[in-house]
Amino acid sequence: MTTLAMARRKSPPRKNAIDPIVAIADTVAHKAEDSKDHGSSIFQLIICVGGIYASFLTWALLQERITTTPYGADKKIFRSPLVLNTVQSLFASLTGYAYFSYSSSPGQPSRVFPNVSISLRLLLVALTQSLASPFGYASLQHIDYITYILAKSCKLLPVMFLHITIFRRRYPLYKYGVVFLVTAGVAVFTLYPAHPKKLKKSASSNGEKNMVYGMLLLGVNLLFDGLTNTIQDDIFSRTPKGIVSGPQMMTALNTISSVLTIGYLLLNPWSTELNDALAFVKEHPKVGMDIMGFAVCGGLGQVFIFHTLSKFGSLVLVTVTVTRKMLSMIFSVVAFGHSLSSMQWLGVGLVFGGIGAEAEMKRQSEAAKKAAKQNGCAKKE
Repeated sequence: MTTLAMARRKSPPRKNAIDPIVAIADTVAHKAEDSKDHGSSIFQLIICVGGIYASFLTWALLQERITTTPYGADKKIFRSPLVLNTVQSLFASLTGYAYFSYSSSPGQPSRVFPNVSISLRLLLVALTQSLASPFGYASLQHIDYITYILAKSCKLLPVMFLHITIFRRRYPLYKYGVVFLVTAGVAVFTLYPAHPKKLKKSASSNGEKNMVYGMLLLGVNLLFDGLTNTIQDDIFSRTPKGIVSGPQMMTALNTISSVLTIGYLLLNPWSTELNDALAFVKEHPKVGMDIMGFAVCGGLGQVFIFHTLSKFGSLVLVTVTVTRKMLSMIFSVVAFGHSLSSMQWLGVGLVFGGIGAEAEMKRQSEAAKKAAKQNGCAKKE
């Protein structure tokens, strides 16, 4: 389920990598932090946080069920990631448009695509985003879902790599410490499986090859994710302020992604994925219900993301996102019977410790900026 940096309103371009779904909505965060309604009621906060948890925890469980577990007596697994993405992006574009229409004030633009220039930029972002997902789903044929979740939490690595190599940007020392912790965590998790003896007996060389190939596919997925965020940081930092709203971006990106994937599925003469998916759903109707649930949870989850940002700001959302990923991993262990070794739990701790440290440093940095801004305003008065 799955995490895009959008048009900035009152802040400089961001260099941090965050969950892709969270990043789509970032354009409304600064508006919330300057709003008088920032301290909304506890009841609203509970509804927002509960909505994010319910939507994305269910989304993650359905994602694992659809892509890794067999259906029916013949024990077949659904192997049509583009169809899965298309259904989700279509539903997300519809819910995004409903939210955009509801949240737009009379003075704001009513069109989803404001102009040709921004539409072309969105097309580039949607293209890299659409290319990333199939590699991630393909990797699940060779690695388990826990490894997938853990690696997908490490988006900072490819983003920093691309920023350093392409844009020659420099990062504070603590960022490199975070990268070291996350990389060490993933390495420990991968190198110390729960049942090493079973792996040696059953799969010797094939199991190792599959794991390496799966990690390679996942690496390509993370590279495209990093490229997506890097392009966004470079492109949307130059977009004029106030032209595009967060819900507008959500609707536009999901619409473009839907058009791209539908075009590929219908016009590519060498692909039978659409026909294969329809035949699979006809033969196993339960997967159709799971796909619809997956799409509904993803679309509604994005709306809760935007509403949380608009009411409570980005710091609350960062905390919710990190804890949601941890809970997704725990739910996966419980629901699908995964077993982790003590070393793997150590790897998980290193990864989320690094992510949590980065979130805390970001919180302190933004708090310092906010205090400096208030002091500046006080001096002017």
